[in-house]
Amino acid sequence: MSTLLDLPGDPASTRIVVAMSGGVDSSVVAALLARAGYDVVGITLQLYESGAKAARKGACCAGADIHDARRAAETIGIPHYVLDYEDRFREAVVDRFAESYLAGETPIPCVECNKSVKFTDLLRTAHELGAAALATGHYVVSKGGPQGRTLHRAADPTRDQSYFLYATTQTQLDFLRFPLGGIPKDETRRLAAELGLAVANKPDSQDICFVPNGRYQDVLLKLRPEAARPGEVVHVDGRVLGRHEGIIGFTVGQRRGLGIASSEPLYVISLDAARARVVVGPRSALAVTRIALREVNWLGERPVEDLPADGLAVAVKVRSTRPPAPARLFWTAEGVVVELDGAAEGVAPGQACVVYDGEDAGARVLGGGVIRASLRTLEPIRTAA
Repeated sequence: MSTLLDLPGDPASTRIVVAMSGGVDSSVVAALLARAGYDVVGITLQLYESGAKAARKGACCAGADIHDARRAAETIGIPHYVLDYEDRFREAVVDRFAESYLAGETPIPCVECNKSVKFTDLLRTAHELGAAALATGHYVVSKGGPQGRTLHRAADPTRDQSYFLYATTQTQLDFLRFPLGGIPKDETRRLAAELGLAVANKPDSQDICFVPNGRYQDVLLKLRPEAARPGEVVHVDGRVLGRHEGIIGFTVGQRRGLGIASSEPLYVISLDAARARVVVGPRSALAVTRIALREVNWLGERPVEDLPADGLAVAVKVRSTRPPAPARLFWTAEGVVVELDGAAEGVAPGQACVVYDGEDAGARVLGGGVIRASLRTLEPIRTAA
C-alpha cells in the first residue's frame, strides 16, 4: 500500500485525509490505509439538500451516503468529519450546470465538482489538517516523476475515471493519491468484504448526485423557471418542422422524444439558445472532424502553446463512455483545436474533450478542455504564429 501512495516517511507519522463519499471505493481506500498504519482522517462533504433529507434510520441530519461513510469510519476506527459545503456546491456546480444548459450546452457537473470543490476546497482542508496527501477512491493512476506527478488511465479501462479528472492541476495532482487505480472493481468489493465493510455490495451511483431520479429538467426548471422557453424545431435545411417547450429537454445526438413527425430518422444536431431553436437533421449531419476547446487544463511536459506546427499526435475522448480515438492537437490563434482522424458523432458543446498520449490502459492524461464548438470542414488549420 505504501508503494501505491508513493510517500516518504513512516506511515504512523504520516496523516492522510480520505474523501469518503459513503461508497465502497472510498471506504476501501480508508480501510487499506488504516491497515497499513497511516494516520487516517475521513471527511465527507454534504453537498446538496436532497441528500440531507434522504436520511436512513439512525442518521442524524444526514443523507444515506453520509450515514454509510460514518459507519465505515466507525468500523475502520478512524476519525470522521462531515463538512457542510452546500452553499459552495450550489454556487460552483449546480448554478453553473443550469447556466450551461440554458446556453444550449450539455455540461458535466462531476468535472466541475472535482475541480472546484473536492480538489480545491477539500484539498485546502486536508492541508490545514497537516495531511501529507488527500486520497480518493477514483479509478485513475498517478505516478511520480522528475517534473511532478503524472495522471494516467486506470489499469481496468472499464472503470477508468480519468475523463472526469482532466481539469486537475499539477499542484493538486502532486498532493493527490489514487490507491485503487491499479485494481479492478471486483477486487475492491472483495477487499471490502474482507475488511468487514457494510458497503461491500452497495451499488455504484449512476446518476448526477443532485439529480437522483435522472430528471435534470425538473432541477433546471426549479432553478431557472425561464428555461421553459418555447421555440421552433428546425431542420438543417431550414424547414420548420414543429415546436418545442424548451431546449433544456434536448441534447445533441438525441433521436427519441423530438415531438415531430418525419418520414426519416432525425437527430438533434445543435441547440440555438439565442433563438430557442432545436436544429435536427439526418445522422450524417452529426459527424464532426474538428473540435475547438476552451478552459484548457494542460498537464503535458511541453507547453500547449509550443505544439508543433503540424500538430501533436494524441488520443482523445469526447464522451465518458467512448474509448480514446486518434487525433492531432493544434495551437491556433483561437486556442486549442483537435483534428480527429475519423469523424465522431454526438459531440456536444459543454462536454469535455480529454487528451491522452495513447489509446491503451495506462495512457497518460495530457490535459483537456470544455468543447466550445465542433464542425466538419476540409479547410486547413491555421496555427498561431
